[in-house]
Amino acid sequence: MAGRSGLSINLEVIESMAAMATLEVPGVAAMAAKTVDIRNVIARRSVFKPVHAEIKNGAVVINLYITISKTANAKQVGEAVQLSVKDKVQSMTSNAVTKVNVNIAGVDLTESDED
Repeated sequence: MAGRSGLSINLEVIESMAAMATLEVPGVAAMAAKTVDIRNVIARRSVFKPVHAEIKNGAVVINLYITISKTANAKQVGEAVQLSVKDKVQSMTSNAVTKVNVNIAGVDLTESDED
């Protein structure tokens, strides 16, 4: 992937940035394993990655799988994750992020009531 300066940024680095930005959002308990997708198995991609980035028409598209806290509002957390990931990846790479798809894969029920 080429940025404005001709710098090549590996998609795994973008995925790491997206994961860091996601975990900074209040209400996100953890990254979650992606459900098995036969297309990923056939394409030999990692089946259980919680973050997947790809380039479509010159822009970055990111898919995330998260677990939220039991007291979190799913809609608010999802929107906050989208903004956080888009801002962090765009500012760190100078590449446009056109989509951040947030999939809530679970709710962390093990948290104490004091959290």
